[in-house]
Amino acid sequence: MSWISIVAIFFIIWWVVLFATLPFGLRTQDEDRNVTLGTTPSAPHGPHMLKVVVRTTIVSIVIFAVFYVLTAVLGYRFQDIPLIIPSAA
Repeated sequence: MSWISIVAIFFIIWWVVLFATLPFGLRTQDEDRNVTLGTTPSAPHGPHMLKVVVRTTIVSIVIFAVFYVLTAVLGYRFQDIPLIIPSAA
């Protein structure tokens, strides 16, 4: 696996994990009882993106490490996943 493939796969995993973990730990203005005039009460209260980026990177590294061990070290491929509908032969 080339380093370009490694970077591309990690980026895809990171991006998916970002959107999966984005709402965790989010506090809205309504929950904090501090709604700024002109904003919706469900808007986030204060910045929290640094925590999200760090959490996303850690989770992505773990997921990529599992993927790398399964594919590069143990040699599993997508063809090794059994078919849902077996062939008639």
